[in-house]
Amino acid sequence: MLWFRRDLRLRDLPALLTAARRSPRALALYVLDDTLLRPAGKPRLDFLHGCLRTLSGQLDGRLLVVRGDPVREVPRVAEAVEASSVHVSTDTGPYGRRRDGAVAAALAKRGVEWVETGSPYAVTPGRVRKADGEPYRVFTPFYRAWLRHGWRGPADSSASTVEWIEPPLRGESVADGPDPLFEPGEAAAMRVWERFLDERLDDYGTDRDRPDRPGTTLLSPYLRWGCVHPRTLLADLPDGAEALRSELAWREFHADVLWHRPETARRNYDERFDRMRHDSGPGADEAFRQWREGRTGFPIVDAGMRQLLAEGWMHNRVRMIVASFLVKDLHLPWWWGARHFMRHLVDGDLASNQLNWQWVAGSGTDAAPYFRVFNPTTQGRKFDPDGDYVRRYVAELRAVPGRAVHEPVKLDGGCPEGYPPPMVDHAEERQEALARYGAVQDTSRAARRRA
Repeated sequence: MLWFRRDLRLRDLPALLTAARRSPRALALYVLDDTLLRPAGKPRLDFLHGCLRTLSGQLDGRLLVVRGDPVREVPRVAEAVEASSVHVSTDTGPYGRRRDGAVAAALAKRGVEWVETGSPYAVTPGRVRKADGEPYRVFTPFYRAWLRHGWRGPADSSASTVEWIEPPLRGESVADGPDPLFEPGEAAAMRVWERFLDERLDDYGTDRDRPDRPGTTLLSPYLRWGCVHPRTLLADLPDGAEALRSELAWREFHADVLWHRPETARRNYDERFDRMRHDSGPGADEAFRQWREGRTGFPIVDAGMRQLLAEGWMHNRVRMIVASFLVKDLHLPWWWGARHFMRHLVDGDLASNQLNWQWVAGSGTDAAPYFRVFNPTTQGRKFDPDGDYVRRYVAELRAVPGRAVHEPVKLDGGCPEGYPPPMVDHAEERQEALARYGAVQDTSRAARRRA
């Protein structure tokens, strides 16, 4: 039996090859686990259901989808098909590790073997370590070690690798549902990838930071659900494509950090920042509402937040800008923003989301990040120089020409009707943020002296 999770594909699926070596026939299973689905918003759920529909189609309708607790459902299905083994790709997330331990124990009581092969990463988290066996805490040395470690070539698997068993139980229907914002499935992922290689790879190093251009891979939802394996992408990359290779490594680094420090999904990686002072009360709640709705008066921030609500996705450069604005201009906790992102992002990935938020907030793996405070107006002018991205998502500013769109408050007559003035003075809030971060550093130094 093959239990699909974050590997909704048939190409380059090592667990499928292992299952085929055990038996020429297999049941395909997916479990709708409410513990994982409850925090997800509509864009991610629609995309998941679309991926399940396309996967089921690849298997001629032989994908069994059940809903419930995997600790109960997986053994129940295994018993129904008299499976001798259950095959999976390793889940390295905090919940997945706990769940899989419980499922494996429940299967063992029934004499069913639990077999893990591969993972959603080119290098499974936990394998790249320093010479002394300790995990890496900074990206650049991790990246060098990750490159030295290397990875296997893509697995030669497909729908015909095994004979798929007709499900013996009635499952959840995945035949109907709303069309997701991203075309779902393995074939769609490969089309997106091939189009990127043909049209965008050469300019990726510069265009990936430009939200006004189609310069990114647009593969993050497909990587999130395993419609394509990063090893497949790495195998296709030519020599010299270091910018994209590095971006894929960031995904692997954050997964590695979370594997070693699972508590960082909810808490500061750097515990000194537990002492950070954040705003609270009705004023903070109102500021958070304005940020969520894209009503801050800073056009690049508002464009990003409105793109998120409209499309379930946001350009990576803009994610950093809006995150910096939340934690360093509004002085609100990073986990408020991380939770909002996980609710709305179609590509919401726990490791990448939480640890990228901590990177911006200064509480994560970066060595000296506290003085990095993005000026949203400067960022807008630099990365959206003609204002095309802002005008695309902020309807009130579509009549404002060129770079002037980044400071509508300076237009003759002020902001256009319906668009708010800046909710804060960035220069003042930057100084306030630096003071608060400085207090954390001072408190830490004092604590070390006392020790």
